[in-house]
Amino acid sequence: MRKSALAILPGLFLFATPALAQDQHAQHHPSAASAGVEAVLGRYKAAIESLDGSKTQGLFSPDSEVVENGKREGSFANYLAHHLGPELTEFRSFKFADYKVDVRMEGPLALAIESYSFRVELKTGDAIERQGVATSVLKRVGEGWQIISMHSSSRKPKPKS
Repeated sequence: MRKSALAILPGLFLFATPALAQDQHAQHHPSAASAGVEAVLGRYKAAIESLDGSKTQGLFSPDSEVVENGKREGSFANYLAHHLGPELTEFRSFKFADYKVDVRMEGPLALAIESYSFRVELKTGDAIERQGVATSVLKRVGEGWQIISMHSSSRKPKPKS
């Protein structure tokens, strides 16, 4: 894998999966809505860990926008086809750790900030460890949620003393 291809890793945090049906009371109970948003993000994270881009089906709006490490990747469909999908084929494993998410409801939108660390093992045997953060905007679609914007970045962790 080319070194420049590693730049795509940060957007993987960002984290989500196919829209999850929500409790009909979610619009009146912010905790239920937050749980639905967290479930979508959790499904995205699980898809990345399983190295299977097809499991992201329905998680992103067709008019979504992905930004990763300072680059506009276009829609999630474009990002999956030209960045994430090819990258996943180069990985032996991808594991998230220390995952935290904060969700703030804003009417029919949700703002989510995720922080985590991750370790990628390449098929070449090399390993990459990073700390990442992602900000996502999700919109209510029927009884579920879809990601309309995701912005992620990562950096090397500080050496342990």
